[in-house]
Amino acid sequence: MNRTFSEEIKFQWKHGGMHTKLIGINIVVFLLINILLSIGSLLTASGGMNPMIFPLDYIFTLRGDGYGILTRPWGLVTSIFAHYDFFHLLFNMIFLYFISRFFLMYFSNKRMLYTYVLGGIAGGILQIIAYSIFPALQGTTAYVVGASGAVNAVFMAAAFHRPMAEVHLFGMLRMRMIYIALIFFFMDLIQMGSGNNVAHFAHLGGAVFGILSIRNINSKSNVINFAQRNIENFSFKRKRKPKMKSYSGGKSYSSTKPNTKTDEEYNLQKKKRQEEIDKILEKISKSGYDSLTKREKEILFDQSKS
Repeated sequence: MNRTFSEEIKFQWKHGGMHTKLIGINIVVFLLINILLSIGSLLTASGGMNPMIFPLDYIFTLRGDGYGILTRPWGLVTSIFAHYDFFHLLFNMIFLYFISRFFLMYFSNKRMLYTYVLGGIAGGILQIIAYSIFPALQGTTAYVVGASGAVNAVFMAAAFHRPMAEVHLFGMLRMRMIYIALIFFFMDLIQMGSGNNVAHFAHLGGAVFGILSIRNINSKSNVINFAQRNIENFSFKRKRKPKMKSYSGGKSYSSTKPNTKTDEEYNLQKKKRQEEIDKILEKISKSGYDSLTKREKEILFDQSKS
């Protein structure tokens, strides 16, 4: 079926994975910033300052010092969706696209959203801490913008969850995920004080969060599971409506239990399902497809559609 451009956008937004939505938001914010900057340049006399620079920086950049976090804390979130430079956006989105395909093999879309946002926030916080404690950075002001820290969190979570998985770089070079992750990590580590206009501390903060996010992954104490559970419980309490009553046989009953599934429950359910599939595949290898029961064939068929 042929879809128009607008229909394709709606289809991808509705049916695409979380990476599609995150990439879409980053692209929209990039276009908004640069369209407003272009309009501002048309309104600026020769040699004057673009009037759109200050309001855009105020909204979309994170000021990397203690004063900045006090005056505009929203920068911790808005900055991880904002890019001013096309190639900065392009690199981050290509990286996010490819690593998300690996991430979503093992985790849910919801977990990817939490990892991206919380990893980006962790990166911003580490950048602010670094500029507050290191003498060489004190007295200077850095403005952080871009999804690098957030994407790094997604990458490190995937890499440390399946460290021995192999990927083909440039379609030729086979490398294990853990080696690629360590190269990225140490590149940022050795360039912390280089002053090359790259927010290496934000990258490192996102990386550390990504590594921590897969520790005790099925436990309630896991940082992602903890955050998801508390955020969803808080959201449910705020949005909860008066109890809806149903009547049957002259008696009434009500229910306000939220129909939500935490990422912890999702992972446990997915693990159980995978174990069942593995047993079926092992049975096929030993006795052939015809040895399967009707239920086993249905499970295998359902898995092939997912």
